[in-house]
Amino acid sequence: MAEANLDGSGYVGPEKRIKHYSNLHRILLVGEGDFSFAACLARKFGDASNMVATSLDSRGTDAKSYTRARTIWMRYKSSAIDNLDTIDGFWGTVLHNVDAHTMSKHPSLWHKSFDRIVYNFPHAGFHGSEASLLQIERHRNLVRAFLSNTKAMLAEDGEIHLTHKMGHPYSEWGIEKLAKEQGLFLVEEAWFCERDYVGYVNRRGLGVKCNRTFPIGEASTYKFSKNDHGIHIANALLNLSLAAC
Repeated sequence: MAEANLDGSGYVGPEKRIKHYSNLHRILLVGEGDFSFAACLARKFGDASNMVATSLDSRGTDAKSYTRARTIWMRYKSSAIDNLDTIDGFWGTVLHNVDAHTMSKHPSLWHKSFDRIVYNFPHAGFHGSEASLLQIERHRNLVRAFLSNTKAMLAEDGEIHLTHKMGHPYSEWGIEKLAKEQGLFLVEEAWFCERDYVGYVNRRGLGVKCNRTFPIGEASTYKFSKNDHGIHIANALLNLSLAAC
């Protein structure tokens, strides 16, 4: 498996972008299902050596050997393996058994810094109705833990991107409030369109229907930072105004 070029010592070629992401960014992808989002970025970049894609699952290629484990192979079969091969072919790094609750302490991550930390459609598992207060609180706790961990892993001018469904009951999670609790600032709420990411297939990830997709509907990518970008922009405009006087 290739190792991500996170120390800035390697050459990744001219800049290539897809929506909010550049091959020049040091990118951490959290909670990948079948790794199709990571594979999409890798193909677009042509060199994914700045990217680390992580999953809570282990890899596993022999279902008989992993009957009690959460494995990529058991959940997604060949589609995930093909995506993993794509990422590896473009020199990206894949880490398994990475828990969003504790990822800042992971032995392969604790000492690294990222420009973009991305979590698409976080979900705490199916423990009842999505509208139940208990289920909503489980989801909130997952998001809290994720955001808390990202603060230690985010570059000073980096961004945390969390993509989330906008309709009820998902709107009850209060993503912006959870980020504010962690001392983070909202940079932008951007419309998420799955078609922008060719090859990306969203998966349920849990339960007997884990390999099936789910309706995304209206969704947003919330961008958070450790700094108040609005204040910086206002100060920059003020300085330009003063310089012109």
